[in-house]
Amino acid sequence: MKLTALYLYPVKSMGGISLQEATAEKRGLQYDRRWMLTDREGMFLSQRELPEMALLQPAIENGHLIIRHQSKPLEPLHIPLDPVGYGAPCTVRVWEDTCAAVHVGEHADAWFGKALNAPCHLVYMPDSSIRPVSPDYALPGDMVSFADGYPFLIIGEPSMAYLNSKLETPLSIRRFRPNFVFSGNVPHEEDEWKSFSIGSVRFRGTKPCGRCQIPAIDQETLIQGKEPTATLAKYRRFGHAINFGMNVCLNGAPGIVRVGEEVVVEE
Repeated sequence: MKLTALYLYPVKSMGGISLQEATAEKRGLQYDRRWMLTDREGMFLSQRELPEMALLQPAIENGHLIIRHQSKPLEPLHIPLDPVGYGAPCTVRVWEDTCAAVHVGEHADAWFGKALNAPCHLVYMPDSSIRPVSPDYALPGDMVSFADGYPFLIIGEPSMAYLNSKLETPLSIRRFRPNFVFSGNVPHEEDEWKSFSIGSVRFRGTKPCGRCQIPAIDQETLIQGKEPTATLAKYRRFGHAINFGMNVCLNGAPGIVRVGEEVVVEE
C-alpha cells in the first residue's frame, strides 16, 4: 500500500491544500487547522453554520497564509505564518473544549465579514495552547489543533470506491476532508488499524470517524443534499454514529510524510 494523497486544511472548515509532502507533528500536520473562525462569543464556526466557507481557498506562499474567495471579487487576504504581530490572547471553544488562542487582527475579521456576510473573528492556536485528545482514546502527550477531535484522518481509496459504487453520482474523497489517502486493498480496512507507518513516521489508530453533515454539502453550489449520508447510513451506521475513515494520532517522533511512500500496518 502507498500514500496516494496528502491534504492540509490551515483554517478549520475551509478548503484544503493538496501537498506532496508535509511534516506530521503531535497536534497534526504542520499548519493544519491552526487557524479558525469564531463568533462573537468565541464559539467555532464551520460550514454547518456558514456553507460559504467552502468557497474560501487557502494557500501557503512566501511565508504567508493566503485566503482567496472563489467567486467574490475580493482581494486575497495575506496573513503572516509567524504569529508575532498577531493580536491579543483570547479563549475559544471547539465543541465542548475550551482552549487558548490569539486573535489574528481586525483586518482579517473585516475581510471575512465581507466574504461571509457575517460577523466573525479569525483566531490562531499558538504552540503554548495545549488541547488534549479525548481521554477515552488518548495516550500521555496526545494533543490536537482546532480539528474536531483528533490530529489526523486517514481514508483508503477502496472505502471511497465502495461508497461511490452505491451512489448515483460519484463524489470526490475530498468531501470527507482526509489528511491521508492510501491505495489499500479492502474497503474500510483502516477501521482495524491499531498502529501503522507512512515511510518512517509511525501513527496510531484511535477510533473510526463519526461523520456530520458537512460531506453532504456540495462544495460548489453550497446546497446540502441527502448524499452521501443517506447511503452511508445503510451500511456504516454503528449506534448513533455513521463512520467513514479513521482518526489517527502520532505514535512516535514527528517527521515528514510524502506521497508515494509505503503505508505499512504493524498491528
